Amino acid sequence: MITLEKLSKAFGSQKVVDDASSQFEKGKVTAIIGPNGAGKSTLLSMASRLLPPDAGNVIIDGKSIVDWNTGELAKHLAVLRQANSITMRFTVREMVSFGRFPYSKGNLTDEDNSMIDKALAYLDLASLQDRYLDQLSGGQRQLAFIAMVIAQDTDYVFLDEPLNNLDIKHSLSIMRTIQKLAHDMGKAVVIVIHDINFAACYADHIIAMKKGKIAANAGVNDVIQEAVLSEIYDTPFSIVEANGKRMCLYY
Repeated sequence: MITLEKLSKAFGSQKVVDDASSQFEKGKVTAIIGPNGAGKSTLLSMASRLLPPDAGNVIIDGKSIVDWNTGELAKHLAVLRQANSITMRFTVREMVSFGRFPYSKGNLTDEDNSMIDKALAYLDLASLQDRYLDQLSGGQRQLAFIAMVIAQDTDYVFLDEPLNNLDIKHSLSIMRTIQKLAHDMGKAVVIVIHDINFAACYADHIIAMKKGKIAANAGVNDVIQEAVLSEIYDTPFSIVEANGKRMCLYY
């Protein structure tokens, strides 16, 4: 389990995250939602040690994140950031193989190649493994980045807005994969996401942020409520039920 203890972060005089506490549990998808500028990505960056907090602590499996060796942390926690600009020309397989670096340090073993094969198969990318990333659609490239995270084979997976600029087909594919990673493989998957309906359909737990504070932190059905969402987003919401899932309408 990862525990966030009273995390705070300011940039200049602007407090971006303010006294935020929560937990990320294995076997669950946790979605972090909220308006632009609410502090979602900053919270995830502090939770993954990409950004130092001004106050508070992150505990991973009983040990403070600052006490983890970087190499060992990379075997427990995988992070896919919002911007993934690759200037060198890599094939899909080469890209996915980077997920094995914490283990192989660039000298791939049979075990590494087996994990790469499994990750490619898991996202149905085997037929594209010899294609270059710049020959793929945006959705296919994003799937390749997620396959790299899967190949890293960590207990904790952090994804910062992985659905950006993707069509419905690829967004659904990624969300279904995220849910399988948690439910079938027992990983704790944490995703920063703007689409509330995807969060409602595929997450188990939702952290809703507003102006740097955690405004709601509960199971999906407790957060996907008209009053809760209307308060967080400062806009009216209606909730409808469809196939046992709650869906949001805003107007």
